[in-house]
Amino acid sequence: MKKANFLRKNLLLACGVVLSGVFFASCQKNSEGTTVPVSGLMAFNLAPDVANAGITLSGNSLTQAPLAYTNFTGGYLSVYTGNREAQSYDFSQNTSLATSSNLFEDGKFYSLFLVGANDTYRNIIVRDNFDSLSSTSGKAYIRYINAIPDSSQPQVSVVAGGNNIADGTARFGTVSEFMAVTPGSVDISVNNESNINLNRTITVEQSKAYTVLLLGLPGATDTTQQTKIRFIENGRLTE
Repeated sequence: MKKANFLRKNLLLACGVVLSGVFFASCQKNSEGTTVPVSGLMAFNLAPDVANAGITLSGNSLTQAPLAYTNFTGGYLSVYTGNREAQSYDFSQNTSLATSSNLFEDGKFYSLFLVGANDTYRNIIVRDNFDSLSSTSGKAYIRYINAIPDSSQPQVSVVAGGNNIADGTARFGTVSEFMAVTPGSVDISVNNESNINLNRTITVEQSKAYTVLLLGLPGATDTTQQTKIRFIENGRLTE
């Protein structure tokens, strides 16, 4: 079965995954030696007016320190399975921003995106379905999230190897599926013919998966909050 390397190293007899130096064990043992099922969760703060966001799962902090705007957990963290309540909050003000719930399955990977602005926020939780991707296709994989809090539906274009991989509108909060692309340069553009007009070229590698982050507040004067395109590497696929 394909997993993410996230799966570069098979630790604990193929129960482990490594991503960006963070160890996610898809099977852990407690002090009694009983196997405890866990999931992998990566979390992002994509709310431009939340300088530092805290995230809890069932009342327990996901990270030791809050996530600054545009920051993420750096890898998949192990979390207990089951139906868990996720709450994001403004760390500086200690006020709740958004609450949601999700069913976390054993050995599966998930992403949580805190999005929104101006006192309207939400947690978007998606399953990162790496099992459906091929590590032997010679392709890289890319997806995007439109985290720009705007009522328009900008046109998002992804071009790789001379081919239009994606070209359609994406409302705020849209998370695309992972798309196979030719390794090398990938051109990404976002345009609503008004206050959003972004372009960026990134480089992707074979068998790796990436998430493109469409960020910021249209018309913002604060440079940290202006619209931009960023991306992160989720990990490398192996059999």
